[in-house]
Amino acid sequence: MELAKIETFAKVQPADDNIGDMLVARCLAAAADGDTNAYYDLGVAYSTGSHGVDCDLIEAHKWFNLAAAKGHEAAAWCRADVSDEMTAVEIADAQRRAREWLRQGDARAA
Repeated sequence: MELAKIETFAKVQPADDNIGDMLVARCLAAAADGDTNAYYDLGVAYSTGSHGVDCDLIEAHKWFNLAAAKGHEAAAWCRADVSDEMTAVEIADAQRRAREWLRQGDARAA
């Protein structure tokens, strides 16, 4: 018995990059307002290289770190997973970027 290929049952189409770009733009806007779920969603996008962004573990760690700091439990787990694939220098860079994001937010709020 020959197994059927998935292509037989599903039409495979490339993702629409504009939709991904819009999702990231919406998440960035929500993150600027302190939306914890937006932080997490950005971490997922950067850790997987989805929604029009390249895979960037430093950026992913930054967003997961920001979400985890606000109590997002899944983000804390994801941050730990991402950290396992990073060097100490990369983690320090991610933490620096998170602090810069928070400082910019304080400046925006003032």
